[in-house]
Parts: sequence; C-alpha cells; structure tokens
Amino acid sequence: MVAKDMISDVIPPLKTSDTGITALNWMDIFKVSHLPIVNDKEFLGLISESDIYDLNMPEEPLGNHQLSLLRPYVIEDQHVFEVMEVLSRLKLSLVPVLDSSKNYLGVITLMELLHYFTELSALRHKGSVIVLEMNVNDFSLSQICQIVEGNDAKILAAYITSHPNSTQMELTLKLNVTDVTSIKQTFQRYNYNVLGAYMKQDDESDLLNDRLNYLFKFLDI
Repeated sequence: MVAKDMISDVIPPLKTSDTGITALNWMDIFKVSHLPIVNDKEFLGLISESDIYDLNMPEEPLGNHQLSLLRPYVIEDQHVFEVMEVLSRLKLSLVPVLDSSKNYLGVITLMELLHYFTELSALRHKGSVIVLEMNVNDFSLSQICQIVEGNDAKILAAYITSHPNSTQMELTLKLNVTDVTSIKQTFQRYNYNVLGAYMKQDDESDLLNDRLNYLFKFLDI
C-alpha cells in the first residue's frame, strides 16, 4: 500500500485566514495535535498545539503571525513503511501527502496507520506471540521457520528489534497456534533464549479448557 491509498477523507487543512482558536477546536474534534496549513494547493507547513499556545493572540488569523512551520511530507507513491518512519521520527500525529508536483492532497493520521498495521501484522488473527533473543550473527530465519513448522505451526508475522551498541537482537513472532509449549522447548534445545510467550486471554482460556477436557477423558479411562 502507498501513501495516496491512506489519505483521510475527514480532516480538512487550515487556511492562513483561520485563527489559532479554530485550529485548536479542530485538533480537539479530530483528536490530533497537528494540522496542515494550505493555501489553494500549496502546503505551507504543519502547525502544532504548542505553536498555537505560544501565540500572543490566538484569536487572530494565523497569517497575521510570524510562524516557523515544519514542512514534513510524503509523496503520494511512497510506501506505507516510509510513512511510518516519518511519523515515528518526527513524533507527528499526522503527515501531509503531496503529489509529484508538490501539490497538497491530504493527510495520513497516526490512527489510520495503526489500523493498517494491525491488519498488516496479523494481530487480529487467533494465535500467540513468542519473543526470542539471540546474537545478530546467530540469526537464521530459515532455521527458525523450520523449528516452527516442525511443530505444525506457521509464522504469520515477524519483527526484529535491535539494541543500540549491542550485538543482541529480539525477534517477535506471531504464530497461528495458541499452545506454544513444544515450540518453546524446541527453541531452547537449539539454544535460543525465549524471553516470553503470549496469547490473548480468550485463547488462553480455550487452551486451558481443552487441557482439562483431555485430563477428564484420561481419568475416565
């Protein structure tokens, strides 16, 4: 997915004729802390809550003030991962999208990206999460896949977290099974450090109920 596919159809841009009070009201309505200022199709920059609170007379039009605006943006055909990087690096609640001629098209909000990431990362799927720690030089995705699939499971998503000034890394795996006992044991046999394993509460309850049922059947025998 690219930037133009995620543009919000709800949040309008500010004009220089709008006041700081108007901007604050819109930020409250749309639950954001930034808004773009646009004249016609020209993107002038982002204004933040703190910028407005610094104004001496917020009831005056924004164009009456000397504003030092940030001008972060993404181009319409940039990948969603690049959009995430800009939002994360600059700690923005939204990012403007421009076309190849630098005309303003709209904004992508942090909330929209969160919803997209939830779908992308298979977080909605039933299953569990397991977190491994290893040396960067020991990382082998093929071996990790073999261990998981050897226990009749599948990897739905995988994320790497690097530690600054360290050769250690963490690998977070989303799996399609709820019981990861045998998978944890196999990883440990291969000298992987298993930091944790997690499942949704309702999945955990289902798993415990299944085990109790097996126990009762065994006792009946």
